[in-house]
Amino acid sequence: MTEYKQCIVTRDDLKLSKGKLAVQVAHAAVTASDFADKKERDAWMKDGQKKVVLKTGTLQDLFMLKESARREGLSTALITDAGLTQIPPGTVTVLGIGPAAVEKLDKVVGKLKLV
Repeated sequence: MTEYKQCIVTRDDLKLSKGKLAVQVAHAAVTASDFADKKERDAWMKDGQKKVVLKTGTLQDLFMLKESARREGLSTALITDAGLTQIPPGTVTVLGIGPAAVEKLDKVVGKLKLV
């Protein structure tokens, strides 16, 4: 049986507060799932909506991951902050990928560490 998950990749260089990070992760989870293939999203929802929050070092890393995910046919969502609190307007904070089959996601994010 195919397992499904969604991955949210954060930028470790921003040093966001826990609350700010939680909100950015939530934005990415919702937005990326909106862009996902309906069949995969439905399977993920039936499978418990597993999510994994990972970290990478820089904005450039997020862009490279987004491109890798695109090449694998995965839905993505780069989240840009409005800049009303901790960081400047337009700062890209996180990347949502999927939901999709675990094996497809692991090709892109398998080497990243958990937050």
